[in-house]
Amino acid sequence: MSIVSNSLKRIKPSPTMAVTSKAREMRAAGKDVIGLGAGEPDFDTPDNIKEAAIEAIKLGDTKYTAVDGTPKLKKAIQSKFKRENNLSYEIDQISVGTGGKQVLYNAFMATINKGDEVLIPAPYWVSYPDIILLAGGKPKIVKCSEKNNFKLTPNELKKAISKKTKWIILNSPSNPTGSAYTKKEIIALSKILLKYKKTFILSDDIYEHITYDNFKFYTIAQVEKLKSRTLTMNGVSKSYSMTGWRIGYAAGPKEIIKAMAKIQSQSTSNPTSISQAAAVEALNGTQDFIKIRSDSFKARRDFVVQSLNNIKGLSCSKPEGAFYVFPNCKKLLGNKTKLKSDKDFVERLLEKGEVAVVQGSAFGLNGYFRVSYATSMENLKKAMERIKIFCESLS
Repeated sequence: MSIVSNSLKRIKPSPTMAVTSKAREMRAAGKDVIGLGAGEPDFDTPDNIKEAAIEAIKLGDTKYTAVDGTPKLKKAIQSKFKRENNLSYEIDQISVGTGGKQVLYNAFMATINKGDEVLIPAPYWVSYPDIILLAGGKPKIVKCSEKNNFKLTPNELKKAISKKTKWIILNSPSNPTGSAYTKKEIIALSKILLKYKKTFILSDDIYEHITYDNFKFYTIAQVEKLKSRTLTMNGVSKSYSMTGWRIGYAAGPKEIIKAMAKIQSQSTSNPTSISQAAAVEALNGTQDFIKIRSDSFKARRDFVVQSLNNIKGLSCSKPEGAFYVFPNCKKLLGNKTKLKSDKDFVERLLEKGEVAVVQGSAFGLNGYFRVSYATSMENLKKAMERIKIFCESLS
């Protein structure tokens, strides 16, 4: 009899972490691997944020804090939602966790009963289905087509949603596609969600500040009649280059926030006190660098999209945000190339081309792969040339 629990057997390790680990092993073996698999900004954490952490250490702010966030950080989050999204929350409607992933985990562990359905538009972030499965829920995947920019349409939502739907997850801008919902598109979806009064919405806004071409960010909690059933998740990892600091947060219904705190009290307890102090400065301090960095990401996006579209057998749409593209590689799969799947494609690309990307099937949609352009332009130029040479070798 296995010591491993049945619930753990239902899930798989993170494919993005696996690719990053494999690339690291190859580098250690002397291979010149270019990693385009990790979703991590290559920019450093801004100095004012680092200084706030150093000051917290000097002041002795190194003890336990309240389980789900210090009052100072919760107030900073409260101000952020009001300032940027015109959303008002009480302090007891805000939760802080050890990264956005823990916030999501807490929310679903605290609210899902065995068999509860959760609608997940695909392509999706790799951890959504597995967290749902661990919580005892049933992921219901809704595949969204490339012709609709990989976004859920009202018609698709209407067909998939039912009285059994406990949650629906909306991620905008999206990981892995970079696609973002316009205000008009969110309002169109909300008209259907308003009819299902027992369905809650998880809005994953972690890439909120990384958008391009004058895109206007809008989050579904801004639809007033849905706010009371929406949990809005965000964090400092992507916008502020603070992935290692591990601070995520959410705002929503008091009952859910209280339940999330109960889960966290029996797992990690509070997020690191020093990271919380740094996050206060991130949210309250200057935001000037965000636009500068987004402009840099935009230049990389434009280069990568153009480069991929110039490679025979690949096609790539131009996303509105995040720092990913999701190119189509279906023309390079089949008997002629002896590549049966996108997983075969990315494995061969890593082996022969020494470029690490993640297969689209890991995100719930076959025939694609995810490229993270959160690296230097120098690396991107070398990577695009290697991908071109690799793809040409298949024909």
